[in-house]
Amino acid sequence: MSTAAVGMVTASQAMEAFTRRSGPANALAGDAEAIAAACHAMAERFHRGGRLVVFGSGGSGSDAAHVVVEFVHPVIVGKKALPAFSLTGPNLAAQLALLAEPADIALGISAGDADAELTEAMRAARRSGLLTVALLGGDGDRAAGEGIAGGGIAEHTLVVRSDDPLVVKEVQVTTYHVLWELVHVFAEQPGALA
Repeated sequence: MSTAAVGMVTASQAMEAFTRRSGPANALAGDAEAIAAACHAMAERFHRGGRLVVFGSGGSGSDAAHVVVEFVHPVIVGKKALPAFSLTGPNLAAQLALLAEPADIALGISAGDADAELTEAMRAARRSGLLTVALLGGDGDRAAGEGIAGGGIAEHTLVVRSDDPLVVKEVQVTTYHVLWELVHVFAEQPGALA
């Protein structure tokens, strides 16, 4: 195969790879008001002494640990570290009951539809008075009547609309960096928090 042919195939594949990501990223960016509302609510909880409790189902447990690092160890000089910890393993709802307080924020993450473990943890968080934020993939909840988004379990639901879990995870990384950034923007505005 000639160098020109290799270049065309590679360029075509690169374009397709970016196209798969740009649609879900742009759709989530279209939810800017919902993202800003979630960040404001989170900033209010931090302002009142709340902590961020992050957990994920399946491989999203690793993302939960990454989110915590962002909040407790800011990479931008002058930004305040905010209290956060992640939950791992089974029985997330029981861990929440033991470790979380009503002033805290529960952030549940799933690259696809939320499984029963994540859904029950979010329910437990809501019952306990935590602010509930869900970062989901796919269509957000196929069981819309009973799930996190459709069932009203999460007060703030942000969905990366893609069936490709790798694309979902990539866009979610950007999303939780935006959450971190906007929480700080609200925290730095005089009078923005009650």
